[in-house]
Amino acid sequence: MTVRLVVLGPGHPFRGGIAATTTGLVQGLRTVGHEVRYLTPVRQYPRWLYPGGGDVDPEACPRLEGTIAVLSPLEPASWPAAAARAREFEADAWIVPYWTWAWAPFWIWLLRRPGRPPTAAVVHNPADHGAGPLRRLAASAVLRRADALFTHGRSLAAGLEARYPGTPVGHHLLPSPEARPLPDREEARAGLGLAAGERLALFLGLVRRYKGVDVLLEAAARLGEDSPWRILVAGEAWEGLDRSLPALAGRLGVGARVRFRFGWVPEAALLRLLAAADLVVLPYRSGSQSAVAPLAMAHGVPVLATDVGGLAEMVAGGGVVVPPGDPGALAAALERLAQGNGLRDLAARAREAAAQRTWARYAGAIAGLLDRLPADRSSGRGRRGR
Repeated sequence: MTVRLVVLGPGHPFRGGIAATTTGLVQGLRTVGHEVRYLTPVRQYPRWLYPGGGDVDPEACPRLEGTIAVLSPLEPASWPAAAARAREFEADAWIVPYWTWAWAPFWIWLLRRPGRPPTAAVVHNPADHGAGPLRRLAASAVLRRADALFTHGRSLAAGLEARYPGTPVGHHLLPSPEARPLPDREEARAGLGLAAGERLALFLGLVRRYKGVDVLLEAAARLGEDSPWRILVAGEAWEGLDRSLPALAGRLGVGARVRFRFGWVPEAALLRLLAAADLVVLPYRSGSQSAVAPLAMAHGVPVLATDVGGLAEMVAGGGVVVPPGDPGALAAALERLAQGNGLRDLAARAREAAAQRTWARYAGAIAGLLDRLPADRSSGRGRRGR
């Protein structure tokens, strides 16, 4: 059954996991036959609010046909035009992502519009990482106004069901992106100065405190002197970690084992890092999910992750899970994986698991959740088909 949908959220030319995931969702919905209008920002974050090097990279995700850049979440003057473009499509439902308080004022305003169609929120984060009371309140104000909630794992769905009883909740693991051809592995390793027999453990993504890179450094200090592991931390650093983490590595005496590459990693460099890596490490202290895990697995790179949020479910079949905040457990897992053919076997299983997690299935899971919503929010009648 074909339905008409409006998806509002970041996309081209913005970068980051939310833009990539929202773009993939639109593509998936269109692949399974739905009509989708995609409304994206003209501007997203002012410079004072985004501590990184900027939130734009035209190569980060494709610009889809029919995309309309119409809103700015922190500029209320743009909101009526965005709502008007959404309404004129006469959609059966709207879909919005939730991940940060910065978009919350717009979402609250939009969800309070009279006569709007049923709206599902794709919950990437139930609240900002490390959120205080006001930011948690902002998240709650959005999510309790949504007609349905969709998230990325069974444990995350259970948490939403407990917090928002009576609201329909669906879930599906984040899909794996289409694997792109990787550069020559030996050339990629040579470019990083890796010697024969050395293994590369790669941390990839925004470098923030909740992601536990300091725990990874402490684990590196516990590895034996003859350990083959070399560690590369690659990504844009926030919260002053571009200064504090190298200092910590020096105090721990792991400067020869650990390298840092701070800054946004563009597509070509990303592929070179994946080609060189033997393992992706996600040593998170807390969190809900990671777009890095399905990316790595799609390219046949196994994942060592901590048991937080939906990560254990996400890496099942292509990864190993250890407790969060435990450098000893992280070091022990690295040492085990360096032995025998464990990494090679895990890499093969990672590809197999990733192949089962498609955007079409993800879109189908969201469409199934929308089937549970009324067409007329005031009457409770079932959603109409087109």
